[in-house]
Amino acid sequence: MDKVECEIEVKSPVETFWGGLKDSTTIFPKIFPQRIKNIEIIEGDGTSVGTVRLLTYVEGTPFVTFAKEKVELIDDEKKTLGYSVIEGELTTLFKTLKVNLQIVPKGEDEGSLVKWCMEFEKENQDVTIDPHHLKENATKAYTGLDAYLNTITA
Repeated sequence: MDKVECEIEVKSPVETFWGGLKDSTTIFPKIFPQRIKNIEIIEGDGTSVGTVRLLTYVEGTPFVTFAKEKVELIDDEKKTLGYSVIEGELTTLFKTLKVNLQIVPKGEDEGSLVKWCMEFEKENQDVTIDPHHLKENATKAYTGLDAYLNTITA
């Protein structure tokens, strides 16, 4: 399995960012209306292992119209979240697509670090989507979430 990783610096404290991340089902459609039409919880409570979310993307979004994600790991103490994409266009391109992230403090009053890792296996060698494109989207999502959280907590 291949892997793409990055670290994203955010201004929000760990607890604030973790809370925003856990509420992304509500927050992401608000702050990314040009990309995400809605997110619906179709199994589970939205904040625990086993939760399945259906993300519906705005028409014209590259590569995807929808994606189903299943939460496989959530640890409030370690501020760690893991999920797999289980349905949608991405599953026709990738046999496996798993994301794990952890929020850690950067230093005293210095914000946090989002440690993001995507493990994947392409469906075949003809798949042309660059996994680094998904990393760029993740970076935009988490910096956007951070900016939003800083406007409501300022």
